Amino acid sequence: MNSEWEMDSDRKKTFFKCTKWQFEDTLDPINCPFHYFCDSIYAGDYPQITDVLVFFFVTVTYLTTLIVVVRKVISRRRRENDDDGDDDKARRYLLPSGPISLPLIILILAKGQRINTLFPISIFGPAILQLVQLSVLLFENNIEKEASFVFFEASTISGILHASIYLDAVILPYYTGFDALVTSTFSGVCKSCICRKEPLIVGGKIVSYRGWSSTTFLVVGVLFLRIICKLCKEEGINKRVLVVKNVVQGLTLLVLIRDCVYLAVMSPVEEPILFRVFVFGFLLLLICVYVITKVCCLVSRRQSKKTSDT
Repeated sequence: MNSEWEMDSDRKKTFFKCTKWQFEDTLDPINCPFHYFCDSIYAGDYPQITDVLVFFFVTVTYLTTLIVVVRKVISRRRRENDDDGDDDKARRYLLPSGPISLPLIILILAKGQRINTLFPISIFGPAILQLVQLSVLLFENNIEKEASFVFFEASTISGILHASIYLDAVILPYYTGFDALVTSTFSGVCKSCICRKEPLIVGGKIVSYRGWSSTTFLVVGVLFLRIICKLCKEEGINKRVLVVKNVVQGLTLLVLIRDCVYLAVMSPVEEPILFRVFVFGFLLLLICVYVITKVCCLVSRRQSKKTSDT
């Protein structure tokens, strides 16, 4: 592992923003069997005000999601339908998976390579995608018309898939550069020239997280099952699909928890560790509040059922 990389900020920037690593023949196949150099890098970063605006926007969407979940805890004794209108309105306008916030998040991730000063998307992009995925799982769409419901859910599916692809376009060069910087030795031929004992793969081997992953496809699966539940008129089939949907949704929450813990622990060590732990800790807090909400609703329903029986 390189020890000098921590002192060279220019070299770090070159490695983290490199979009193409070029393999070339080596004159020392024993000590340097694989020789690479950075052939191209991303364009310059946007002004710092862009990072500030992105941070403010993401914070607002997170707080909105948290407030809506907390409101469910506070109003757990009400009937479910009394709360649906407000939740649906919040989902439409402010929640991360809503039709206003989601396109903005996709735009942020699409331009994430150049948002890299105060709030680098290469570091915090995974948390943004996970916030969108959590929003999808925590809040179901309440549109009555089937055509509108299907269109809304299909748009959300498309948005999540696009967000995952754009996130990978940001984090894979970052993870590749981190792997190259940490597990290689500098050949001295050029500033980015490195020698390796094994091939350099896209994304590297240090961090295994990907946006285009099983987590994304589980979230998409939940949305597809919601569409089937909405369109299915036969009660028997609808109940079976509903059971499958609830199981898949629970599994997806567990996978998201795994991803949050993994990223909090295993992200590149050059990142601000305390801030990183706070970011993913807040996502875990959101999941915990949601679970508490579900437990409170279940207890309230059982108490109401006992009262009605007596």
